[in-house]
Amino acid sequence: MGPALRTRMSHSYRGRFAPSPTGPLHFGSLVAALASYLEARSHNGHWLVRIEDLDPLREPPDAADRILRTLEAHGLTWDESVAYQSQRSDLYRGQLAALRSKGYAYRCPCSRRDLAENQGKHPNACRHHPDRHYDEPTAWRFAVQSGLYAWQDQLQGYQQYQLEAERDDFVVQRKEGFYAYQLAVVCDDAEQDIRHIVRGSDLLDSTPLQLALLAALELPIPSYLHVPVIVDNHGQKLSKQNHATAIDDRIPGHNLWLALVALHQSPPADLKLAPPETVLAWAGENWSLTHLPAQKTLPMPAAEEA
Repeated sequence: MGPALRTRMSHSYRGRFAPSPTGPLHFGSLVAALASYLEARSHNGHWLVRIEDLDPLREPPDAADRILRTLEAHGLTWDESVAYQSQRSDLYRGQLAALRSKGYAYRCPCSRRDLAENQGKHPNACRHHPDRHYDEPTAWRFAVQSGLYAWQDQLQGYQQYQLEAERDDFVVQRKEGFYAYQLAVVCDDAEQDIRHIVRGSDLLDSTPLQLALLAALELPIPSYLHVPVIVDNHGQKLSKQNHATAIDDRIPGHNLWLALVALHQSPPADLKLAPPETVLAWAGENWSLTHLPAQKTLPMPAAEEA
């Protein structure tokens, strides 16, 4: 079994939506945002927004502002100041130092190709020499403890992943100096006291890595709810990498209505042309997880539904 993990004792709801600003919001990200928003509101909880701007090389300069404007246009208002990961390096640096002091992190110059050619093993035995000096740039990797990492997902049910030491060790700070997603998201959720995580099922396989980090840093575990991701007619996930169409902020009520259709909430047809506040008022009163299927993907609503 994997290491024991602490659970939270508080029951007050704190959720978040945490987009990466690599482009404008598309329909799939609106669906995820709406699900997390409605789940928080249905529990009279707080809903936060965090911009995960860890990779400036992939982020258009206006992307974060466009995302926030789209959320506001759709009435998805947040309860505290927006957090930006690019401004939180001190937090990540401190937690990386804590991992190093506990023997959970090591320097690693290996490329993905190096590891693939060695069946996941490090040709330089990096893990066994955590502070070895290298003449080339190095990443910092997390030293995974072999074991079964499991949780009860609120929608997908019981989930378990077997992680193996070395083979599954993952980067927590990149060679360029940027902090990696897994470390940043765990640190942020703990520091912001996020207790309930609602996100897409494409991040299911990130959860065991984050559970491993939570255990190493002795941080409490949030609850997890992974909603299906929206796919196109070819079964491809809507994403910025696949050039998904940006949300049209001029028709926010209709976009929200379509997102509710995608989430199997059966909104009435007379809400199609309603303003966003009207759609959200209906959604807040009728939101139900029991209507949402426990599957990994959902199709775009059919053209006749739109």
